[in-house]
Amino acid sequence: MPKATAVWLVENTSLSFKQIADFCNLHEVEVQGIADGEVAKGIKAYNPIIAGQLTREEIERSSKDVHRSLQLLKKELNISTKERKKPKYTPLSKRQDRPDAILWLIKKYPELLDAQIARLIGTTKNTVVSIKKRTYWNFNNLSPKDPIAINLCSQLDLENALEKAKRKIKREREKIEKEKMDSS
Repeated sequence: MPKATAVWLVENTSLSFKQIADFCNLHEVEVQGIADGEVAKGIKAYNPIIAGQLTREEIERSSKDVHRSLQLLKKELNISTKERKKPKYTPLSKRQDRPDAILWLIKKYPELLDAQIARLIGTTKNTVVSIKKRTYWNFNNLSPKDPIAINLCSQLDLENALEKAKRKIKREREKIEKEKMDSS
């Protein structure tokens, strides 16, 4: 793209060949060849203003001062590189405690969604649903156990899930109230 940018700068500005060459990382003779039509025949001009590389003011400032070089605009992108959370490995000895923890969460916090419980404990939604419906194959032998005490989830994760569930319930209540007000 440097040649396409140079073509545009030659055609649309009064910048010196040296300024254009420095900005586009080309040689002055090459920029002069572009201006004469000997180099870059058929290359479509690329507007650096539209591309966000330069501003009109920057071009005007450099046009007035031959010794001033063009400054490339610095785009400040705020890209967060949030790592995906890998599924937590649960040792074989603790896997048998998962259904007990699910039962504890269902009894203690009925407002939690099945998906939230599954995510907290590291199991499937089907397992959560079957325990909720009491159709789990080993339901009679389950005893509720605190998942934090048996290290299946952290207190912070549980609090975040509860907060999220409460916000959702609040939104749903407000929506129902709004619908009642609209229908009246």
